[in-house]
Amino acid sequence: MSGNKVSRQKPCHHCKSRSASAPPDTSTIHYEKFWLYRHCSSVQQRDRQAQKAGQLFSGLLAMNVVFLGSAFISSMIFNHVAITLADVWILLSILKVLCLCWIIYYLLGTSRQPHAVLYRDSHAGPIWIRGSVLLFGSFSVLLNVFQIGYSTILIQCKSRVEIVFPSIEIIFICTQAFFLWHHPKDCIQVQHNFTRCGLMLTIATNLLLWLLAVTNDTIHREIESQLREVEQRFAGKAPSSHPYLCNETTSCTCPNTTICKVFQKGYILLYPFNTEYCLICCSVLYVMWKNVGRHISHHHVTHIKPKFKLQGVVFGPLLGAAAVIVGICVFIMYQIQATGSTPDRQVLVMYYSYYIVLLPLMSVGAVIGTIIHALEKRELDTLKNPTRSLDVILLMGAALGQIGMSYFSIVALVATDPRDLLNSLILSYSVLLIFQNITQNVFIIDGLHRQPFISPNKEEEIKEEQNNEAYNQRRVSILELGQEIRKASLSYIHSYSHLTWKRKALREISFFLVLCNIIMWVMPTFGAHPVFENGLEKSFYGYSTWFAIVNFGLPLGVFYRMHSVGGLLEVYITA
Repeated sequence: MSGNKVSRQKPCHHCKSRSASAPPDTSTIHYEKFWLYRHCSSVQQRDRQAQKAGQLFSGLLAMNVVFLGSAFISSMIFNHVAITLADVWILLSILKVLCLCWIIYYLLGTSRQPHAVLYRDSHAGPIWIRGSVLLFGSFSVLLNVFQIGYSTILIQCKSRVEIVFPSIEIIFICTQAFFLWHHPKDCIQVQHNFTRCGLMLTIATNLLLWLLAVTNDTIHREIESQLREVEQRFAGKAPSSHPYLCNETTSCTCPNTTICKVFQKGYILLYPFNTEYCLICCSVLYVMWKNVGRHISHHHVTHIKPKFKLQGVVFGPLLGAAAVIVGICVFIMYQIQATGSTPDRQVLVMYYSYYIVLLPLMSVGAVIGTIIHALEKRELDTLKNPTRSLDVILLMGAALGQIGMSYFSIVALVATDPRDLLNSLILSYSVLLIFQNITQNVFIIDGLHRQPFISPNKEEEIKEEQNNEAYNQRRVSILELGQEIRKASLSYIHSYSHLTWKRKALREISFFLVLCNIIMWVMPTFGAHPVFENGLEKSFYGYSTWFAIVNFGLPLGVFYRMHSVGGLLEVYITA
C-alpha cells in the first residue's frame, strides 16, 4: 500500500525528472492541464486583439472610402469636364444605398438577436444630441424638398440626377435619424466586425456629404460675391473664369415666379443645417463604433443621474438674455444692410463691436470657472468614457476652425493697415476670439472630468421632489394659483440660498456661456458672414485662397458653438 502511494505521487511532483520509461498517460495529463491553463489565461487578451483587429480593418475601410470620395470631389472642383457633379452624386448615392441596407439589417436583424445588446452606455446619446439629430435632420429633409422643387422648375436645364439624388438623401436622412434616436447607447455583442464596418461606412458617407456640402457652399458664395462685384463695376456680364457661374446665371436663371423664389431662398437659408447634421451623425456613430463589443461593469454605471433644473441661477440668465437680445438686433440690422449691393461699413463696425464687448465677458467667465474648479474638492472622473473622450476631441478639433481663420486675419491685417478703424476692430476681434476659444475649452474639459456634485441634504431634496410630484398630480384651482406661485418663488429662493458660492458661480457662468454660444451659433448659421463682406482678407490672400480658408473654418466654427452648448449644459448639470 505504501509503495503504491509513493509510485502514484511521484508523477505529480517530479514529472520533469522522470525518465523516458514513465507512463505516457501521466505526461499527457500534465501537458493538457498546462495547455488548458495557458489557453484560459489568454482569452481576454485574444478578445482584446480581435477587437483591435476589427477596429483597424473597419478604420481602413472608412479611410479608403473617404479618400475615394475626396478624389472624386477634388476632381470635380479642379477638372469639371472629366468628373462632374452628377458623377459625385452617383458615387454618394451608391454609398447611401449600402448604408441603408446595413442600417435596415441592424434594425431588423442584428439588434434583435439573443444577447445582442447586454449593455447600454449611459453617457452616449444624451437627449440634446438626439434632439439635434432630429432637428437638423428635419431641416435637411426640408432642404432637399426645396432642392427637388427648384430642380423641377428648371428641369429644362437640370439633369434628372439632381432630382433623384435629393430623393435618396431624404430616405437616408430619415432612416439614419430613426436609427440614431433609438440605438445610440447600444454596446452590441454580436457580429462585431460586420457592425464596425457598417458604422465606419456610414461615418465615411456622412463625411463625404459634409465635404460636398462645404465645396458646394463655396461655389454658391463665390457666385454671389462675384455677381456683387460685377454690379459694383457696372459690368454687363459675369466673369467666365468659374465654370459654374455661367450655368447658374445664364442658362438656369430662376424665373420671375413666387414659388421659384421661395425654393431658392429656402435652399440658401437651410443649407448650413445640412453640414451640421452630417457632423453630429459622425460623432454619434463614432461613439457607437467604440462601444461595439464593450462590456460595462457595475462600477461603471452611475447610479446618480443629475437632472437639468433651472434653480440656483439668476444673473447668468439675465446677462445671457441681454446678450441674446442685443445679438438678435445686431443680426437683423446686419442682414438688412448686407442684402444690398454695397454693404455698409457702419454695419460691419457695429457687428465687430458687439463681439469685442461679448468675447472678453465670456473669457473672464471661463477663467473664473476654471479657477473655481481648481478650488473645488470634487474628485476627477477617471473611468473609461468614449463619449467624453469624443467630446474633448471634437471641442479641440472644431475650435481649430475659428482659431485658424483668426490667425490668417491677424497676419493679413498687421501686414496691411492695422490703424484703420475697421481693421483694428477685426484685429481685436480675432485676438479675443482665439483667447475665448482656449479659455472656454479649458473650462468645459475640466468640468466634464469632474464627478457630479452629491448634495449632503439628500433627504430634504427627495422630500421636496415628492411634494412637487404630489402637487403636480392634484388639480389646482384658480384661487390657489396665486398662493402656489408664491410658494414656488419662495422655494426657488430657498434652493438658491442653500447653494454654496462655488456651485452658484459655476451655474451662473455655465448658463451665461450657454446663451452666449447659442447667439454666436445663430448669427453665422443664418447668414451673418462678415468675412465674406469686408473684403480685407480676400484682397490680401486672393479670392480662391480666402474662400478655401473660410469654407473650411466657418462650418467648424458653427459646429464648435453648438457642441459647446452641450458641454456647458453637462457642466451646469454636474455642478
